[in-house]
Amino acid sequence: MEEKLFDSERKVMEVIWERGDITAKEISLILNEKIGWNKNTTYTVIKKCIKKGLIERLEPDFLCKAKITNEQAIENDTEEFVNRVFGGSVPLMFSSLIRQEKLSAEEIEYLKQLINKMR
Repeated sequence: MEEKLFDSERKVMEVIWERGDITAKEISLILNEKIGWNKNTTYTVIKKCIKKGLIERLEPDFLCKAKITNEQAIENDTEEFVNRVFGGSVPLMFSSLIRQEKLSAEEIEYLKQLINKMR
């Protein structure tokens, strides 16, 4: 997935990631209860997700199946953020975050271990 996952699309995807393959009707009922969306809003967002290749529509009953994982969406969002805000520079992003945060010794050690695993 190359396109940005918008907040509305993420809400639909989160239901699918949490519940597994689920009908559009069930998604609309869940999102109506959670955030007050009506059926038309939910179906419009589901259709956008299908067009973007995020969801596969299966029959019968308009069953929605995620075509990407939450982890893939997070990786895509992170890459887009780093590119947009930091010109694609991961070191610049980390230095910006580290300067703003007071990291504990445990957090510093954890980050060191992550970096060492990448080598």
